[in-house]
Amino acid sequence: MKPFYVYILKCSDGSYYTGHTDLIEKRISEHMSGTVSGYTASRLPVQVIYVETFGSRYEALAAERQVKGWSRKKKEALVSQDWKELVHLSNI
Repeated sequence: MKPFYVYILKCSDGSYYTGHTDLIEKRISEHMSGTVSGYTASRLPVQVIYVETFGSRYEALAAERQVKGWSRKKKEALVSQDWKELVHLSNI
């Protein structure tokens, strides 16, 4: 079964971009080169700060949508793998 990925990029303006893909290396390369039109193209350079693997596109898309709805602090807890803080922020 082909893996799918959720990724978080840190943009040059300090903002975060979350996406999902089945071709992680290709997609990250597209973001870094500016060939992906949209949010990241005007915020280059970008830095990969988080990648997680999922077993299906459905799971990856659901995770992407969930993370996109999170606060900046909650995303930072995920990136730093601070599970205690992530749980704390989930209960606020």
